[in-house]
Amino acid sequence: MIYIGVTGWGDHDSLYSDKTAPRDKLKEYASHFPIVEVDSAFYAIQPIRNAQKWVNETPECFQFIVKAYQGMTGHLSSKIPFESMKEMFQAFKESLVPYIEKNKLAMVLFQFPPWFDCRRENVEYLRWCKREMGSIPCALEFRHQSWFLPQYREKTIHFMIKENWIHSICDEPQSGEGSVPTILQTTDREKVLVRFHGRNIHGWQKKNGENWREVRYLYRYNQQELKEWANHVRKLTKECEHVYLLFNNNSGGDAADNAKQLMELLEIEYEGLAPRQLHLF
Repeated sequence: MIYIGVTGWGDHDSLYSDKTAPRDKLKEYASHFPIVEVDSAFYAIQPIRNAQKWVNETPECFQFIVKAYQGMTGHLSSKIPFESMKEMFQAFKESLVPYIEKNKLAMVLFQFPPWFDCRRENVEYLRWCKREMGSIPCALEFRHQSWFLPQYREKTIHFMIKENWIHSICDEPQSGEGSVPTILQTTDREKVLVRFHGRNIHGWQKKNGENWREVRYLYRYNQQELKEWANHVRKLTKECEHVYLLFNNNSGGDAADNAKQLMELLEIEYEGLAPRQLHLF
């Protein structure tokens, strides 16, 4: 099964009419796609009431990929707002309960920062994270090239297989050690994740100015690039039961459009989505 969606549901204007209230966007989003990434969980561990609301207003077949809180992945520049790492992980796991109870949690995504490189203490931290998460399915995404250097690539893949990490495959600009190559290898027989970050090589590493994040993901995949990915996806389906695809190239509002283009190329029509909202005026 192939699942296609985008990261977050708030900023994809092409999906909504002017009449759509912010509180209703997820309902309408779920009429277009069967999965979504909860990126708000990265910035703060979400109250349980939020997850309860989200699972209740989406169809039975809808699934969430919840991004791990930034304190768990080392993005925080300040001290974590918890007494201990274990307390932080416990709070995050409690926030997942509504998804789990409704069988709507596809996986938790651990996306590590560009300075999280391939060294012993970081490997040990990954082991610790996986133990803390228990049986919850977790995907692993790197942002430092060292994990996939020739001398470490197979070891990294083997490590993910051994520790039961789902591979989060990236399509992103190749601009030095702060980016990773596209490694089309699965590490879990049931699930694999692909995240499309765009290919804006000039904006990827720049952090000048207040709006650098908006430039970073400014990219629209063309038809030929998507055709190549359609072929890759077909091959991934032979290795893995469920392939999850998330478009994150939304600085210019391109993610939803590219997601729908890929659906057409793969000839996918989803059943069981939310009813499409009709706006007469």
